[in-house]
Amino acid sequence: MKGSGLALGGLIMGYLGLSIIPVLIIAAIAIPNLLRARIVANEASAVSVVRALNEAEQNYMTAFPRVGYTCSLPSLGGNRQSSTSAEHAHLIDDDLSTGSRHGYRFVIQNCSSSNGVTVKYQVAAYPETYSQSGVRAFCSDETAVIKVDERGSPEACLENGSVLQ
Repeated sequence: MKGSGLALGGLIMGYLGLSIIPVLIIAAIAIPNLLRARIVANEASAVSVVRALNEAEQNYMTAFPRVGYTCSLPSLGGNRQSSTSAEHAHLIDDDLSTGSRHGYRFVIQNCSSSNGVTVKYQVAAYPETYSQSGVRAFCSDETAVIKVDERGSPEACLENGSVLQ
């Protein structure tokens, strides 16, 4: 009986080993597709946030015409503050005002003023971890035209990005 039990154990282990091969093949196919799907979802979210930041900047300029646009994400937030002010405009949620969402970093930069009023700004969104959270960078300015850089560089996007289709 000892020999037949060993043989039976060998058969079970052999079939178990063979059953692992299809699982590994399926995993090799599915995991990259899941990562690509996550990247696409993160990029779609980044474009949506850039649009929301453009809208928030326009609303900020309307609400505070003596200030113009803001060059500070926290100034657009402030939902936890009791009163609306130029430092806490309540236009975006406080989580977004930290500058990070769904694997992307968001910055407002390159602001310029005329007669003490900020008349230009640029919004840039770039992946926190290239090829894992995203691949492309997105940017916009006071014209609200969203541009994209396929290499993920916010600087290249701002300088010569192509218009998002």
